[in-house]
Amino acid sequence: MSGRMMFGLAAALVVASVAGRAQTVTKSDSVTATATIQAIDKANRLVTLRDEKGQEDTMQVGPAMKRFDELKVGDKVRVTYNESLVLQVRKPGDAAKPGTDAKMTRSTGAAPGATLSVQQSTTVEVLAIDQKLPSITVKTADGRTVTRKVEERKNLEGVKVGDKIDITYTQAAIVNVEPVK
Repeated sequence: MSGRMMFGLAAALVVASVAGRAQTVTKSDSVTATATIQAIDKANRLVTLRDEKGQEDTMQVGPAMKRFDELKVGDKVRVTYNESLVLQVRKPGDAAKPGTDAKMTRSTGAAPGATLSVQQSTTVEVLAIDQKLPSITVKTADGRTVTRKVEERKNLEGVKVGDKIDITYTQAAIVNVEPVK
């Protein structure tokens, strides 16, 4: 499990209560930005973008984007990035649904665009709970032990050593190329 997912675990425990063990806890963020294509390296499929604040970043565009050759320097790219985290506490012996799922849907409009999403699921086991601090210690699927502080004590109510916590972390980006204006 990535460190980002573990930080998300801590954040979700801070944000919402997991009382009523069948309930799911969700945290979600969305950001939209516009950037202008500054350079295109077609041989290596690299695109350099500059945002409204003047910050530049170069990213690789995978072969799944079939309309890559239609991109031009000066094109404006609008990106909406969504991120969510879902947690569900389950008792030992209940079936887990870990795995990774990636999808891409191409735009059918006049300009290139796509929706990209990746969803990763993993299960951690609760090893310890410190109600005084408060904090939670979990064992990840790859055997690492991770401890995170929990801001609100009530978020640990009903969580017990041995519980399994399913974590589903989703990232999605909607990319649209707009004509130069």
